[in-house]
Amino acid sequence: MNARRHQTFLYHLISVELILVRHALPIRREVTEGAADPELSVDGLAQAQHFANYMALEHIDAIYSSPMKRAVQTAEPLATIKSMTTVIVDGVAEFDQHSNEYIPVEELKANNDPRWKELMEGGFGLHEDPTEFNERVFESLEKIINENRGGRVVVTCHGGVINSYLARVLDLPSNKGQFFYPNYTSIHRVAASSAGHRSILSVNETSHLRGTGLPIGLFNG
Repeated sequence: MNARRHQTFLYHLISVELILVRHALPIRREVTEGAADPELSVDGLAQAQHFANYMALEHIDAIYSSPMKRAVQTAEPLATIKSMTTVIVDGVAEFDQHSNEYIPVEELKANNDPRWKELMEGGFGLHEDPTEFNERVFESLEKIINENRGGRVVVTCHGGVINSYLARVLDLPSNKGQFFYPNYTSIHRVAASSAGHRSILSVNETSHLRGTGLPIGLFNG
C-alpha cells in the first residue's frame, strides 16, 4: 500500500479525535472540612484564554469537563468562543477530588516535599484506589468517544486522568501512576478508530503559552 492510500485508509478508520487538556494553574488551597477544589489563579485564567484562542480555528463538535473548578474554568473561554455548552463528566475528575488540600506540584518540588517524591515515583497518594481510578477514567472517556462518532471533542481534565488514559493506550503497567508530566493547558490528541484502535497523535502541546511569560509547568523551556 503506497503512502497516499495508507493515509486515506487511516483517515477512514479514525472516527473521533479526542483532545485531552490539562487544566490551567489553580491557586493553592487547604481547608479543614470538605474538598479543597481550588479555582484558577490569575495566571491560570490567562493560560485558559490563550488555550481558547489557540483552539479557536479548529472545528470542535463537543466540549466536556471534569466537575472540578479548575477544569471547568479552563473550558469556559473556549466554550464562549465556540458558543457551546460544556458537558460535565464526573468520571474524569482527578484522583484527589475529595482531598482537603491542593498544592501545585511546582511548590512541592521547590520545597522538596515528600509528596513530590511520591508523585515522581508514580504514586497516587491515598486518595483513591488506582485500579478503580483507572477504570472509571477509561470507561468515561470511551463513553465520550462512543457518543461522538466522526467528531472532534475536547475534554478539560487533569494530569492523573491524562496519564491514566495514555498509559492504557500505550499498554503500560496500570499500577505505575503518572509516567509523565502534563503541562498546564497542555493538549494531548488521541485518534480513536471505529475498529477500536487508539493512537496517540500528540502529547504536551503548549505552543500557545510560548512567549507569553506565563508559567507552563515544571519544565518551562
